[in-house]
Order: sequence, then C-alpha cells, then structure tokens
Amino acid sequence: MRASPVQTSDDSPPLWEQWAAGFVVFMLTGALIAPLVAPDQAETPVLRLMWLPVYAVIAGLIVFRFDRVIRAWPAWLMMFGLVGLAFASQYWSIDPGVTERRVIAMAINSAFAVYLGAGFRNAALPRLLMHTGLVMAVGSLVMVFAYPKVGVHQFDNAGLWRGLWYEKNQMGLVMVVGAVSSAATLAADHIAGRKGGFWTALVALALTTLLVLATQSKTSLLCWMLGVGMVGGWWALKQGGAVVTVVGVWLGVVTVASATWLWNSDSAAILEALGKDPSLTGRTLIWEALMRKVAERPWTGYGFSAFWGVDSIPAREIRIETQWPVPSAHNGWIDLLVQLGWPGAVSVGALMAVSAVMIVARLNGLGAREGYWSIAYLAVFTALSLSESVLLTHANLPWVLMLAITARAVTFDPAPVRAPARAPLARPALRAYQNRPRIASDYVNGRRPLRF
Repeated sequence: MRASPVQTSDDSPPLWEQWAAGFVVFMLTGALIAPLVAPDQAETPVLRLMWLPVYAVIAGLIVFRFDRVIRAWPAWLMMFGLVGLAFASQYWSIDPGVTERRVIAMAINSAFAVYLGAGFRNAALPRLLMHTGLVMAVGSLVMVFAYPKVGVHQFDNAGLWRGLWYEKNQMGLVMVVGAVSSAATLAADHIAGRKGGFWTALVALALTTLLVLATQSKTSLLCWMLGVGMVGGWWALKQGGAVVTVVGVWLGVVTVASATWLWNSDSAAILEALGKDPSLTGRTLIWEALMRKVAERPWTGYGFSAFWGVDSIPAREIRIETQWPVPSAHNGWIDLLVQLGWPGAVSVGALMAVSAVMIVARLNGLGAREGYWSIAYLAVFTALSLSESVLLTHANLPWVLMLAITARAVTFDPAPVRAPARAPLARPALRAYQNRPRIASDYVNGRRPLRF
C-alpha cells in the first residue's frame, strides 16, 4: 500500500539568501582556491584575507535568521563545548599560534553550520546543496575540457579529473554531497507531491555521479553508493508500507551483521578482491606510528590543528619512520586523537551519537520532508571519517554539514498558533422565531418551511 503524500512546504528562503549561503558552501569546499591561489596547499596571508568577506556574509546570515537560529540552542551548546576544548588546547599546543588562529575559523564556520541546519528547513537544505553542487559540477567540466592543466592531473594520478580542486579526492567527496542531495531532493519532492524541479535534480544527480566516477576514487564511490543507496532505500520503504519497512530493516540488519563478520574474519582477502593493498597503501603503518604518539599524550593531544605543521617535530618523526611525506592521518579519529586526545574523540563521538538517535526518532517527520538527507549523509560522513581527516576541522564542508545535521536534529519548529474558533453570532430574534409554537399558517402544502 502506498503511503499518502506528505503535504508540506520546504520553506525555501529568499533567492538572495540562497545565493549567499551557496557562496559560503562553495568556499568551504576549497574550489578554485587551492589550485589557483595555493597550489602547494600552504596557508598564506592571501588566503586569510580571502576569508574575511566570507565571515562577514556568515555574520549577516545569522543575524537575519536569528529567530530560527536561536531555537537550535542545544546545537549551540554542543558546538561551544567543542570550540572551548579546542581553544583550551592552545595552552599545551606545540604550535599555539596556529591553534588559536584556526580555532577562530572553526568557531565562525561552526556557527554557519548551525545557521544552515536551522535556517534551511525540510528539503530546502538538500536543494541548496544540489544547486551548489550543480554549479560546481558544470564549472569542473569547463576546467576539464577548457583548462585541462587545472582540471586534470598532470603528474601524480595523470589523466584523472580533479575539476576545480587541488586533488581528485576533493572533487569526488564534494560531488558525493551533490549526488546525495540531488537524490534526497527527488525523494522529498515525490513524497510531498511537488512537480517542479524534477529535471534539474535529475541532471544534477547525473553530472555529479559522472564526476565521482571520473575521479576513480574508491572512497568517493563507496560514499556515493552508501548515501544515494540509503536515500533510495528509505524512499522505497516509505512507499511500501509497514510490512515492507519491517522486512527492509530486518534485511538491513542482517546485511550489516554479515558484512561485519566477513570483515573481521578476513579483511585482507576482501581488500585484495577490491583491488586494494591490505595495508591500505601504507596507511596502517601511519596509524600504528600515530597511535604511539597518542600514547605519549592520551588526555591532551598536541593541540588543535598543530600536529601536522611545517615545523612539527612529532610529524617529522612520523614521516621519517614511514619514509613518506605524510600530510595527515588519513583517519579522522586518529587525527582527532593526536590533536585533542581522548576527550576530543569522545566528545565528537557523543555529538554524532546524539545526532543519529534524534535523526532516527524523527525519521517519519523531518526525514520524509527532507528526502532522508540527514540519515544518508550521516552514514556517508561516518564512513568517510574512517579514511579521511574530516572530524572537527576549521574550514571543511563535510564537518560543517555534520554540524548542520546536528542542528536540524535537535531543532523543533514551534507548533503553528491557530486562532480560536469563533462562536456563532447570537440571533435571538431568529432563535425565538424558530422555537415558537407552530400554527397552521406555518405550513405550506403540508410541509414545514426551511429553518435558517
């Protein structure tokens, strides 16, 4: 039995606000900045100046939507807790200057994340990300074919597409966000019975998927399958009714349990079957070396965003040990441990757990209205955090969207205020006329006249 459509509006903000928020999202992806302004990915004074107008836009958007943003106060409390921990780490950081500067950037971008989650209700957020992703996808195709020296890798990974970004994996992850958001927009519009925008969403899904495939990034492809698959799966369960939902959830649990058992039994064979090195291209060696560093400072870490600095002695020791210029841990949780120790990792894990519980609890309400975007992207982000350093970053789209999900999960719109029912006007004369004793003249052709 098909579920009845959810009649709701996605409460889209005005067009100028969508453009302003889309501009900030564009900047958070690092599009065009890295390949043109900082080709070596080094932090420069020019980059810092470029972010000043972005911060001004963020401040203006928060003030404009203050009535909505303030209702996400639980998300603000969690965000302030993480920012406070990162700020405190400057007192034991191996590079206090970098820690202090990047904590400020993280605080501002985290505030934008709360605005994004609370200000763009229902399907408005995935629709914003879909449109922004479509613009970046078209821009990437222009770079690939019109300016291949920028849009295509020339040395390492020669021939693979990177579009507007410094590296192909960056493009892959941004396009995954666009694809999942496009799928969620399609699902939300179908559930709500909206007709417009179908072809735009379909084109956005096709282009972003094409660019994910063009990167040949297995991580991006896995995230695409997980995110788009979850949107499609939950949408199908919504259409199928209660029985199909129970069967689908049961099959999902069995599949996850079976996959976990297979991975624990022989992960090396699975990786080899997927064409991957069992050492994950040397990442296991990096993780082992980093965990020894974590053991030296388990409760404090080395300071927020300080471990991988140019002059970092611990990072230099890791690079000498692994014989590779390691840029990051390639694992969000280990990277968080070396920055803020176990308190930081536990705090971020608790935030993600609270978000997951609230999202599942609101799946039939908010989940359906937004096309199951939150639960799909949370699954993508969780998987991504196991192979990329995306947790508690100072200027990175995946973490901003994670905080936006938290804000959406803990924010409840106030119930609409309905005007009290008006009592019918008293008509004493008419009521007296209707209740008077009947006489013969009241009847015409044997019938009582109509009563008003």
